Amino acid sequence: MTNENAFFENNIVYIAGEVSREPVYSHEIYGEKFYIFSMDVERLSNSHDTIPVLVSERLVSIENLKKGVFLEVDGQFRSYNNTINGHSKLILNVFARDARIVDSLENIHNRNAVFFDGYICKEPNYRTTPFGREITDMLIAVNRAYNKSDYIPCICWGRNARYCEKLQIGANLKIWGRIQSRYYEKKFDSDNIVKKVAYEVSVTKLEAVVPEEVSKAQTE
Repeated sequence: MTNENAFFENNIVYIAGEVSREPVYSHEIYGEKFYIFSMDVERLSNSHDTIPVLVSERLVSIENLKKGVFLEVDGQFRSYNNTINGHSKLILNVFARDARIVDSLENIHNRNAVFFDGYICKEPNYRTTPFGREITDMLIAVNRAYNKSDYIPCICWGRNARYCEKLQIGANLKIWGRIQSRYYEKKFDSDNIVKKVAYEVSVTKLEAVVPEEVSKAQTE
C-alpha cells in the first residue's frame, strides 16, 4: 500500500502574509468547494511576493478571507496543466492543507519556506546576468499520491548554480528555499505587450540524494 504521508513530506510549504486578492470560486470535488486567492508575503528586502493559494471551504471560512487579513498557510506547491487556445500552460499555486487567520505577523520571522525532495526532469540551464551573477534554472518533478507529479521551476544562484549546471536529468535533490513571484513583459507584436507573472522557488540550500544501492555499495 502506498504511504500517502510520504508524499506530504516530500513537498512542504509554509507561508505567512496578507490577503491581497479575495477568494474566487475555482472548482468542486465530491461536494467540496475550492477557492483561489492571493497573499502578499514580505521579503527581507521589504519588497514582497504575491503568491496564489488554493483553499478548501472546509479549512477556513471563505467570507473571512478579506483583503488585508493576516494568514498562515501550511501546504504544498503544486502544478497543474491548463490548455488555452491549444497551448499547454503550467499553473502553479500553494495547495493549502491548513490555513489560520492570525492577528499579526510581527513575531513570524521566516514567512516563506519550502522543502522538496524531487528529481531533475529537464536539462539545467546555466546563465549569467548582465551584472555577472550566475544562475541555473531547473525543473524539478516532485511525486504526489495517485501516480501524479508536480513540476516546480527552481532557480539556483552562485556556487549552487555552478554545481547544478553539471547535474543530469533524473538526479534526486533535496531543496530548501522560498517561493518568489517575478513579473515580466511578453511581446506578441509591436502594439501588443502583456505583463505576466512567473512563480518559481529561489533555492537557498540543496543536497544531492545518493541512491541506497550506491550508498550501500560504497560502504561495503
